[in-house]
Amino acid sequence: MAISLEIDEGLFRTYVFYTAVLVLKVLAMAPLTAKQRFAKMVFANPEDAKMNSKSKVKFDDPDVERVRRAHLNDLENIPFFIVACFGYLLTSPNVYIATNLIRLFVASRIIHTIVYTVIVLPQPARGLSWFAGYATTLYMAVQVILSFV
Repeated sequence: MAISLEIDEGLFRTYVFYTAVLVLKVLAMAPLTAKQRFAKMVFANPEDAKMNSKSKVKFDDPDVERVRRAHLNDLENIPFFIVACFGYLLTSPNVYIATNLIRLFVASRIIHTIVYTVIVLPQPARGLSWFAGYATTLYMAVQVILSFV
């Protein structure tokens, strides 16, 4: 039994573009963590702390840990989206809906980082931005399962 796995070219270009945006977003978290470490002069390794006499080894600085948690949250959510979204593209989805779901996920992850690490806002800002991305990934994964049963 042959399956036709055609993906709309414009939709695939959208997927590849926004996947690259997400990759850059995750990569940007490392310099953001380093910025916090240098601003607070707290490091995780003794050899790094020796760079400056005011530096110290500390594993629980709240500002550094906040950025690290945001980075970890990206690593827990973005790879699953990339996989689920690719599968979703194989279901021949409505191009308008799929494009906007991809944009919603990317926007939610960017907003999540901003409200978690840059302009810290009280809940439910972070929770809502996380949930928008989570729900998007969940929807896509369920559509893949339903389409390939």
